[in-house]
Formats: sequence, structure tokens, C-alpha cells
Amino acid sequence: MIMDYLMANQGVDIQWGNHDVLWMGAACGNRCCISTIIRINVRYNNFDMLEVGYGFNLRPLASLAEKIYGDDPCEFFKPNLLEVNKYDPIPPELAAKMHKMISIIQFKIEGQEILRHPEYRLDKRNLLLNIDFEKGTVMVDGREYPMRDMNLPTIDPKDPLKLSEEEEEVMVALESSIINSEKLQKHIDYLFSHGALYKVMNGNLFYHGCIQLDENGEFKTITIDDGKYKGAAYIRKLDEMIREARFNPRDGMSSADAASIMWYLWLSEDSPLFGKDKMTTFERYFIEDKATHKENKVPYYRLMDKEEMADKILEDFGLDPKKGKILNGHVPVKLKDGEKPVKAGGKLYVIDGGISKAYHKTTGIAGYTAIMTSKHMYLAEHKPYEPLNEDGTQVFHRPVMHLEDTVPERIRIRDTDTGVELREQIANLEELLYAFKSGSIKEIY
Repeated sequence: MIMDYLMANQGVDIQWGNHDVLWMGAACGNRCCISTIIRINVRYNNFDMLEVGYGFNLRPLASLAEKIYGDDPCEFFKPNLLEVNKYDPIPPELAAKMHKMISIIQFKIEGQEILRHPEYRLDKRNLLLNIDFEKGTVMVDGREYPMRDMNLPTIDPKDPLKLSEEEEEVMVALESSIINSEKLQKHIDYLFSHGALYKVMNGNLFYHGCIQLDENGEFKTITIDDGKYKGAAYIRKLDEMIREARFNPRDGMSSADAASIMWYLWLSEDSPLFGKDKMTTFERYFIEDKATHKENKVPYYRLMDKEEMADKILEDFGLDPKKGKILNGHVPVKLKDGEKPVKAGGKLYVIDGGISKAYHKTTGIAGYTAIMTSKHMYLAEHKPYEPLNEDGTQVFHRPVMHLEDTVPERIRIRDTDTGVELREQIANLEELLYAFKSGSIKEIY
């Protein structure tokens, strides 16, 4: 697996993305995160990874789904078959039922979490409470839409967010599998120890998603944890809350409760990892009108080509905008549609590109790798990866190299972060040597 490969190598640093924090929250026991990772992986038919790779027990989910939706084709929940499971093939019909089952459970659990955390400002997304079960409609953003699937036998119209006893048993089984998966917990510990929401290195700034801005391009002030934060201060506060949830939950809070911040970062409009006004998972399943499926990007993505915006962000993180660059992930670059990865006059680089197979038809590529030498900066454009052959070999497509920048003066070791550390060590040794020579420290014979 990719995580095993990374853990076997030195010099790895990870900037957490939205999917990373979702798995991190699940590993802490947060039910919103747990139900979401199961739903996504069932949707994409990743049963081998869940059951064989991490040892998750999906039997209770499968049994309940078969029982509840035995005669329901679950048309809108058919899995996206990108890969064929080698060790644990699940019939697509059963996968669709499991998909619908875990989706309903997820919406219930998320609704409960929204009520517990009004500070997340997600009350308008508690859509199970907006269903009119007699009319078969749902209210979204003040407008009523017909539901295209009203076979919802596990939802009590009088208490839509309550889990049934059987649904509770499913969640207990999933929680137990995740908390007790030695391999998963080992991978998540590595993400925590080798990752962060951002990285400053050699005068450059690395982050996954975006910086919260208002429509005028000013840093957006956001209230979180009883304080107001913006720009770099907001990112640092969130990083602190993520680590606190894993290692030092506050008095009276479990790690699972504290990890709700990671679920918030998965789908909130104010999340620097999500970058959209809402996550329309419910609408995509239950509403035919595709206008409701649209997720609008936050102002950052409309302003990211402006050089002054990049300068402002670099300065807010204490970097020199004349020298520094921003390396940005998250948003796949649709190269086949003419999009370019270089923004803001060469100060911001969107290097995600879409390494995931699900994006290849959209982007035409498999992402970029930024390569920095002492003199140049390159972007390596990767072609979609070929699957492994039965004999373990693979067709390798050589990446296309693009020269993006040439620095006027060669960067030396002394100009890097390592160089700063080395100079500090040299200064300390020189001071120690002077202390010996001056007699301030007596030699021991």
C-alpha cells in the first residue's frame, strides 16, 4: 500500500487534505467520519481495502442492507466500479443496498452532530429534518423538491435522526473494527507525526486546499473554539485542534467527540480543506434537479490567479513574497480543457492534477510533481497510471517535464532551512570553544 511505502522512506512530510482528516477523525472514533469513509469506499467498490487491507467487519452492514432493501434495486446507489475486487468480490446489487444503508446512517449521525455543534453553522444542511414524508418532498435552501426515492423504512418521520437498534449495532461493529485495526491506527499515527495543515520550507508555503477569503479578497474572520481567527492564525488554530483531538482531548471530551473538528473540516464552507459552499451528497442521491447538486467554490478559487493575493498569503505566513512560492493541492487541473497549473504570475502552483483514477477522464492527466533544484523549478506532468499486470510488471509512462522558473542566483545550502540550522550549530560550537579557551568552562581530565 502507498502508506506502507511512504513509511519505509525518509524525508516524507504530508500536508493533510480533506480525505486525510476524514480518515484521521474516523480512527479517533468519530461516527460522522466513520460512516462517511465507509460510504465512500462502498460507493467506489473498495471492499478489498476495507475488509482485507484493514480488517473491517462489514458483515453487519451487509446483512442489514439485505434485510431492509431486499426488494429495492437501490437504483441511485449503484457502486462506481473503477476496480474489480480480487479477494472479496461483492455483487453490485448487494453493494448498492449497502451503499444506501450506510448513506442513511451517515445522514442521521451527521444530523445529530449538527444539533450538538451549532457553532459549525451547518443547520441548513440537516436535510432529513426537512423531508415531508406525506408529500414526498424535501426543502433545500428554501425551495421544495420532489424526492426521487422515498423507500426509507429505517427513518421514523417523528424522529428522523434516531438510529434504529439494528443501525446502532452496525455502527458499534464499524467503530470496533476501526478502533482495533492495528494497521489503520499505525497508518494514522504516521499521518499525525509526519503531517500538518501546512508546511513552510525554504521560504515556500505548502498547503492542500485554500485560505479563507471574503468576496473582496480580504482574510475572512471565522469564529471557532470561542475565538475569532483569520488567515494563517486560523490554519494554526485548526492544526492545534486536530492534534488535541488525537493526543490530549479536553476534560470531559472523548477523542471521538473532539474529532468532530475533522468532520467539520471535511464539509464546512469555512474549511480550508474543502473550499466549497456546501457538500451536496444528499441532493445527488435524492433530488433529480441537477442544479441542487452544484457545489460553488469559495472566493479563493476565483482570486487565486491574482498575484497580490499570493503576496498577501505569503506575508501572512511570514514569508518573502519576492522569493516565496505557494504549492497548492486539492483541485484537479483540467489540462484537457486548457487549464494551467501555474497561477498568480508564477507564485502559486496547483500541483494536484488528479492522481486518483476517478479524475482521469476529467483531467486527462494524473497530477504533477513539483521539483526544485538549486537553480530551477520544474513541474513533472504525469500520465494516467496503468494497472499492474498479472506478473507484477507495469507499463511506465515517462512524465513530461516543464521548466517553470529559474532563480537569478543559485540557491546554496546556506540559503535553505537546513543551512540555517547548520549555522546555528556552528555558532553554538564556536561559543562553546570560546568558553573552553577563556576558562569559563573547566576541562575534565
